[in-house]
Amino acid sequence: MPVTTTSLLDTVSDPAELRGMDLEQLTQLAAELRSETIAAVSETGGHLGAGLGVVELTVALHHVFNTPEDIVIWDVGHQSYPHKILTGRRDRIRTLRKPGGLSGFCKRDESPYDAFGAGHSSTSISAALGMAVARDLEGKKNEVIAVIGDGAMSAGMAFEALNNAGSLGSRLIVILNDNDMSIAPPTGAMSAYLARLISSHPYHKLRDIGKAVAAKFPEPLMRLMRKTEHFARDFAVGGTMFEQLGFYYVGPVDGHNLAHLLPVLKNIKNEKESGPILLHVVTRKGHGYAPAEASDDKYHGVNSFDVSTGTQKKSVSAAPSYTKIFAENLIKEARKDDKIVAITAAMPSGTGLDLFAREFPDRSFDVGIAEQHAVTFAAGLATQGYKPFVAIYSTFLQRAYDQVVHDVAIQKLPVRFAIDRAGLVGADGPTHAGSFDITYLATLPNFVVMAASDEAELAHMIATSASINDAPSAFRYPRGEGTGVAMPAEGLPLEIGKGRILRQGDRVAFLSLGTRLGECLKAAELLEAMGISATVADARFAKPLDEELIRQLIKNHELVMTVEEGSIGGFGSHVLHFAAQSGLLNGKCQLLPLFLPDRFIEQNTPQGMYDEAGLNAQQLVAKVEERLGKRPKLVKNQ
Repeated sequence: MPVTTTSLLDTVSDPAELRGMDLEQLTQLAAELRSETIAAVSETGGHLGAGLGVVELTVALHHVFNTPEDIVIWDVGHQSYPHKILTGRRDRIRTLRKPGGLSGFCKRDESPYDAFGAGHSSTSISAALGMAVARDLEGKKNEVIAVIGDGAMSAGMAFEALNNAGSLGSRLIVILNDNDMSIAPPTGAMSAYLARLISSHPYHKLRDIGKAVAAKFPEPLMRLMRKTEHFARDFAVGGTMFEQLGFYYVGPVDGHNLAHLLPVLKNIKNEKESGPILLHVVTRKGHGYAPAEASDDKYHGVNSFDVSTGTQKKSVSAAPSYTKIFAENLIKEARKDDKIVAITAAMPSGTGLDLFAREFPDRSFDVGIAEQHAVTFAAGLATQGYKPFVAIYSTFLQRAYDQVVHDVAIQKLPVRFAIDRAGLVGADGPTHAGSFDITYLATLPNFVVMAASDEAELAHMIATSASINDAPSAFRYPRGEGTGVAMPAEGLPLEIGKGRILRQGDRVAFLSLGTRLGECLKAAELLEAMGISATVADARFAKPLDEELIRQLIKNHELVMTVEEGSIGGFGSHVLHFAAQSGLLNGKCQLLPLFLPDRFIEQNTPQGMYDEAGLNAQQLVAKVEERLGKRPKLVKNQ
């Protein structure tokens, strides 16, 4: 269990104070830092396991290197909480992911120690290489260090950066944090390769011999022995992929043993003449906290919890989550159709496809953190008559937009995109907000784009997507629990491009796409109490539009407001374009699109974020009052 006091950590206000500590003090500091991380996250919730796995590495980096002049880039930022505590933010660590508090990721405007912001994985080596080349161009000598997990190494971008770094030859340190457990267990050849490398008996034998012999010689001969050991390692295990890419490989090193870690880091720092170096550090995600160590992935992201037991505090909801509804209904469709397959990019539990995989292990594919590959892989399946459902968070699907356009849309392949975390997501902030998918998908020819207004609609949209065999389709749904509506026994295909009216009025109309429908209905009730009659319609489809519904709403109301959980250029823009092209903007009816503001909204509760966006019921009512003012009710258009 964590230590109970933080007497040494209490004296640290700046990483420079670590540089005078000895091994015993640093070991104590690491124990206290782990305890403080656990205590803070138990109150705030957030990402726990990744940070616990790099406590010793964090201490070692700030001890050996002159940060922030020496730049440390943490890939993703899930692992950066101990780093935040050591870099002058301990007094705010219990504001993590809260309104106005510390970000759950590294953030450049939060601290000079956060060199690069990232909420997605596999960007650290590219960014670090850019900084290293900039340093070289300036004639500076500072170090640039990228810390990347083995799960993040499954992304193509990481290898693109390694390849470029090896060819450029700039001084760069990449630390591969091999914890053998990303959000889900690492997938693909990389994990197996690293495991073979670590366990190779000839490799360890030769390293032990090399260390023993080198220790007997002066420094010049030690350098020669290092070269000999390098040759012997190549001979014994056939070389390493990293060395073939131009990196000098060092490791593996126990990432939880400071006595092993510190000398290696100091040697790397002192070896100024080398080009890019890759240090392979072996850690355990959740290290030092038994409940996290025993968990596969639930301590990746946690709610607040009881430190003594690890029990997470969860709010009670009568409604299932949208993610679970998606999984259960996709399973129902797959039972009826053996051509349905499911694909995720390293997020099986986050997307609900872990449930699908239990029933259909041969029809479920986790491709690793490789969204681009996931989309083109699905396109290949679609060419052979299969029905792929690609389940990816909205914000992660952005990484595969080229593949969505070229490999799916242009070829009109019936790939089905299940877009989780649509709209604003709360504590994860702008890096995880699903703000842009309506805009970037509805602009593409050959696409059917849907947005579920509740969990029952989601079930129908899954069935609709399964039935579309001549075009790509997408359906989006938010994070969190559903609304509690009655669920159908099974989803039924919707008529493509047709919306529905839920409440009929005669002066104002809300045309909603997605889960703001509930707020539109609340706004209509408030307006009714004010003597303003309001229609509420659910568009269901951003593409194709229900043109007849739009015509009728504009013809029969003096104000029509489109409401969506997406950016400018989305559903409202398509409605405006249709209305303008059809001659419907004749001044008798105002047409007002409401969408997310043209800025990134910082972390908050979802309710607070939508308040800021102006998309909750009270703001909708205020917008109606602002537009109608004291105008007399107009006669309906003829």
